[in-house]
Amino acid sequence: MIGRIAGVILHRARDQVLIDVRGVGYIIHVSDRTAAGLPPVGQAAALYTELLVREDLLQLFGFPTMLEKEWHRLLTSVQGVGAKVSLAILGTLGPEGLGRAIALGDWASVRKANGVGPKLAQRIVLELKDKAPSVMALGGALTVDAGDVAAGGDADEPGIEPGPSAASTRGSIPRNEASQASTGALAGQAMADALSALTNLGYGPSEAATAVAEAQAREPAAAMPALIRAALRLLAPKD
Repeated sequence: MIGRIAGVILHRARDQVLIDVRGVGYIIHVSDRTAAGLPPVGQAAALYTELLVREDLLQLFGFPTMLEKEWHRLLTSVQGVGAKVSLAILGTLGPEGLGRAIALGDWASVRKANGVGPKLAQRIVLELKDKAPSVMALGGALTVDAGDVAAGGDADEPGIEPGPSAASTRGSIPRNEASQASTGALAGQAMADALSALTNLGYGPSEAATAVAEAQAREPAAAMPALIRAALRLLAPKD
């Protein structure tokens, strides 16, 4: 099983990337969101991967974090959700948005992804409602560090031209991309920590996930302590 690919980007497309690893090129299918976050051609990149094996086909699917890869595995366990549909959902919602949608039973948000009809969206939410908390608890801390790739000198191998610096190519990449990724990771970690705290207090994983997701939906930038307080208010018995 190929679990991670790290090398130099030779080609980028909307839904896939070609990464050279010491002379061997790997085509990795990615979501729109992941593709937008990759560095320019000629620079180092790393992705966690899932290998799809069929009788007549081998395909690699790439994810920037282990959290997103786990969501992919969970999504593809639902009947009717293939790898391409999973990428469409993750590309539309991101791992944090998907966790909130499932915890809140918001199948309409899942339906926004290409290739997902209302029945499939409802099935995803229904089947993953009890499984989602375990993935949400992973948080946003499991990220790929491509720095070791650059330090290893792969970009200096014969036949590979060093790409332009990130500063010189910034115009081709959304300026707020890095801040969005950072915000998403922080939100995911806050959600995971709050979920862990609530389950330690004795709340069931499903009800804790629903409360945390609702609290974060109301205040997306809330830090973990504020998220816990808000979730506890939602879980408090109603008069």
